[in-house]
Amino acid sequence: MSYGLFLSITSHGIVVYGLLLTVLSSEIDLNGYLLYCPCMGRFGNQGDHFLGSLAFAHGLNRTLALPPWVVYPSKPVATSSHVPFKDWFQVSSLQKYHRVMPMEYFMDKLAPEVWPPGKRKGFCYGEPGNDCPMKRGNPFGPFWDRFGVDFDDSVTYTRLSFSTHHNWVRDEWNRKFPPKDYPVLAFMGAPAAFPVAEENKWLQKYLKWSPAIIKRVQEFINRELPSGAWIGIHLRNGIDWVRACEHADGITNMMASPQCLGYQPAVKLTRSLCLPSKQDVLKEVKKLVKSIKAKGVFVATDSDPMLKELREHLKALKMKVSVVTSFGGHDWSPQLDLAILGQADHFIGNCVSSFTAFVVREREAAGKPSSFFAFPKIKVGAKVEL
Repeated sequence: MSYGLFLSITSHGIVVYGLLLTVLSSEIDLNGYLLYCPCMGRFGNQGDHFLGSLAFAHGLNRTLALPPWVVYPSKPVATSSHVPFKDWFQVSSLQKYHRVMPMEYFMDKLAPEVWPPGKRKGFCYGEPGNDCPMKRGNPFGPFWDRFGVDFDDSVTYTRLSFSTHHNWVRDEWNRKFPPKDYPVLAFMGAPAAFPVAEENKWLQKYLKWSPAIIKRVQEFINRELPSGAWIGIHLRNGIDWVRACEHADGITNMMASPQCLGYQPAVKLTRSLCLPSKQDVLKEVKKLVKSIKAKGVFVATDSDPMLKELREHLKALKMKVSVVTSFGGHDWSPQLDLAILGQADHFIGNCVSSFTAFVVREREAAGKPSSFFAFPKIKVGAKVEL
C-alpha cells in the first residue's frame, strides 16, 4: 500500500487500488495484536515463554504475531541470529487454538496501517514515567532491527499478571490498554512466566514440528537407529551446567525443576538431580534397555554424549544395542535432537533442564512415557520401573 502506486495508475487502476485497500482493512483484527521479543534465554526458555505468550494472547483475545526464534552461536560473535517461526513449527496447528500469524507477515502486510512508524509504543514492566529499554543490547536491538522497528514512545505497567485464566486479570489489561487506543501491545520480553505455568503446559499439543524438521528426523532414525524399540536420553553436562548445579543442593525451585518436583515441591533439589553422575546415567540406561528390550539408544547433548562409556556398559547385556548421537554431525541442531527425542519409545531427561521439559511436554501430549535421571518417576504411558 503506497501513495506512489496510487498516483502512478490510471483511473481504471484507482478502482483496483481501492479494492486492495478494502481487502486489507477487512483483514485487520479489531481486537488488536500482541508482539514480543523472545529475548530471555536459549531455545528451551523461549519454548516455555512461547506457551505462556500464546495463552496470554488468547486470554486478551488479541492476534499473536509469531516471533522468529532467537539463535545464539556456539562461539561468541557480535550478534544473535533469527529463524522464522514457520521454519521449525506449523502455523496451521496453532491456529486451531487461537489466531496467530508470522511476525514477518504482520510487519509486511498489516503494520503499515495498524502500527505505522510514529505510533509505535513499547511495553515493559516498570514504574510510571520510566522508559522501556526496548532495543538496548543484544538480542533486543538486533531483534527489532530485523523488522526495521524503532519505538516512538514507551508504556510501563506494574501489578498486572500475565495469568489471564483469571477473568479479572484479562479485564484489567483490557481496561488499561483497550484495543481501540492500543491496537498493538509490543512487549520488551515475553508476557509469560518461566518456567511455563502449570495451566499452560497442555498448549504444547498445538506446537507441531514443521514438515522440514519431520523429514530430517525420519531420515536420521532410518539411517542411524535399528528397527525395534529404542530410548532417547538427554545429557546436560557442559561446563556451564556443572557450575550451575553447584548451587542446586537444598533449594526447592531451579529453572525447569517443577516438571519433576512439582509446582509446590514437598522435597528439595539435589545436585544429582541437576547433574546426574556417569554412574547414574549408565545404571538407569542399562536397566531401561533391558526392561523394554531396546535395540538402540539415542543421546542428545551439547557436550559429552558418553558414547564410549554407554557402549561398553551395555555389552554386559549380551544383546546388540546401538548407541548413536547427532551431536557433532554436519546436520546437527538442538531442534533436530528435540524432535528425535519426541519419537523415542521411552525418554530419560534432566529434571532441571528446560530442553528436557520441552520434550516431556511433547511426549505427555502424545501419551508417551518419560522419566528423569536420579528421579525415577514415570510421567505418562507404560510403567517402567528404574
